[in-house]
Amino acid sequence: MPQMQPMAVSQILLRLLIISTALTSLSYGDVGTAARYSPPYTPTACYGNDPSQFPSSNLFGAAGDGIWDNGAACGRQYLVRCISATVAGTCNPSQTIQVRIVDRAATSGSRPSREGATIVLSTTAFGSIANPSATSINVEFQQKICLKCSLWLSLKFYCDFL
Repeated sequence: MPQMQPMAVSQILLRLLIISTALTSLSYGDVGTAARYSPPYTPTACYGNDPSQFPSSNLFGAAGDGIWDNGAACGRQYLVRCISATVAGTCNPSQTIQVRIVDRAATSGSRPSREGATIVLSTTAFGSIANPSATSINVEFQQKICLKCSLWLSLKFYCDFL
């Protein structure tokens, strides 16, 4: 039986690592609750009074304690989709939005429509996926990870490992 050359083994491992990283970013998200909050949105726990923190689409939110991660959530992007609510017909299930975390729900200047939510969305973001008069909804959410960055980190780890 022929032996594999060290370089061939390295190439196979690299390909497996890249494929597994790519597949991981395509997995399903977590389930939680979303509430809404209204202006004023500043100051925020992440960026203070800086107006450039808000995306031009106004699709942003505040992280609940479950995703706050001691402030590491600041700037993270999440894909969010309404999956159910207490009142039938509240969700727009065909709509998925991408929101940027700019604040911490527990300390936001404006109080959320429901305490204890996983994520609190701006009025624009909430209204994009659900009836804006709802207090809270059940959502599926997933952190959006840059595939290029993920591949770069995988390669860096692989090279450091060798």
